[in-house]
Amino acid sequence: MNFSDLGLSDKVLAAVVQAGYTQPTPIQEQAIPHAVNGRDVIGIAQTGTGKTAGFVLPMMTLLEKGRARARMPRTLILEPTRELAAQVEENFIKYGINQKLTVALLIGGVSFDEQDKKLARGVDVLIATPGRLLDHFERGKLLLNGVEILVIDEADRMLDMGFIPDIERICKLITKKHQTLFFSATMPPEIQRLTENFLTDPVKIEVSKPATTANTVAQRLIASGHEAHDKRAVLRDLIVGAEDLKNAIVFCNRKKDVAILYRSLEKHGFNAGALHGDMDQRARMATLDAFKKGVLTVLVASDVAARGLDIPDVSHVFNYDVPIHAEDYVHRIGRTGRAGRFGTAITIVTSDDLRYLSTIEKLIGEDITWLSDKPVADPDRRRRGKPTRAREGGEERVPRMASSTSAPRSRRPARAAELGAEGDEARSPRAAAEPRAPRAPRPAAEPRAPRP
Repeated sequence: MNFSDLGLSDKVLAAVVQAGYTQPTPIQEQAIPHAVNGRDVIGIAQTGTGKTAGFVLPMMTLLEKGRARARMPRTLILEPTRELAAQVEENFIKYGINQKLTVALLIGGVSFDEQDKKLARGVDVLIATPGRLLDHFERGKLLLNGVEILVIDEADRMLDMGFIPDIERICKLITKKHQTLFFSATMPPEIQRLTENFLTDPVKIEVSKPATTANTVAQRLIASGHEAHDKRAVLRDLIVGAEDLKNAIVFCNRKKDVAILYRSLEKHGFNAGALHGDMDQRARMATLDAFKKGVLTVLVASDVAARGLDIPDVSHVFNYDVPIHAEDYVHRIGRTGRAGRFGTAITIVTSDDLRYLSTIEKLIGEDITWLSDKPVADPDRRRRGKPTRAREGGEERVPRMASSTSAPRSRRPARAAELGAEGDEARSPRAAAEPRAPRAPRPAAEPRAPRP
């Protein structure tokens, strides 16, 4: 089947041909005809299968009729992160060369005033993260009663980031009868309930089982010691020893570790960059753009880069940390092996990570091949006084020091000196042997006057 068989307009088809695409992916082939006909759609497909074009192309066809009104966008696309929102905007620019659609981006890290100016002129397509969208709405700068098409993208990521209450509120603010296009890589029960509440007679399209990995990704495991310097050494050996490495994304569980690992790689001469949620928007976009253009070879990132980023030619993914949530593993390794290319994903595993690894293998339904001997679990390791780390960005916890009252008497000379000449510990043996002079008797107290 070709794109010309999907019901797209001539202008959109011409843009697709100019972009160099001839055949749609399975999710595009099944979703686009229903979307063009105005049906609600639930699209479930693993990452890297072309979901974005699956809703962008039919939206552009439907938007050829009508015009935008001030502060009343005609369509709304919700994305969980700024990077995904910016990527969708790039798709509209690429496929909209033959149309005059106005597109606005509402994301954090950008001036409210500039965004307000675009809304005041009227926009056909509004791409937003939930928090910034509600900020504009509460300021009275945005009306949602003119939305004709609502797109909820990367819904399972919305769930992970705690955006589901915001999504429910936004859906209730859209009072006009509208079409909803719903896309996700996995379908947890909370997401299922959301579709039941806000979609009308949807067409469900599932081109692969939820939480499956692509056949184009070679998955491997390698053991490491628990210390950070052990894991960094293993990672450096993997990068240097990879024969066909073109570029790589290295995933860490914590933002703090992203910064530490990035500095370590730079110190050892690697061409690396860092990407995490605490960076300002301009720095994040500049780093991502440099990685896409090949200026950076290694990108050290938190899970902000795990979902939906379209970087087609990533050769390797390294999990410096085993993800705590099994679904994150699927999304991380989905950054490689995209668009029919082959990729490699290698995960560094300590004995403490075996329980998380077991959950991952259960989710994807396969055992991952080891490049080394499997580490042996040591349940008593944390009982031997080793410091443990708090989860998800918490501070390190160290064993509590003994209290001063339990210290041996031999460790109290400083305290004795503070007592002065009257302290027993401060007295010399000679002074202790000399008898004390008798105290003078106290004068007798005067009788008190009777109280009135």
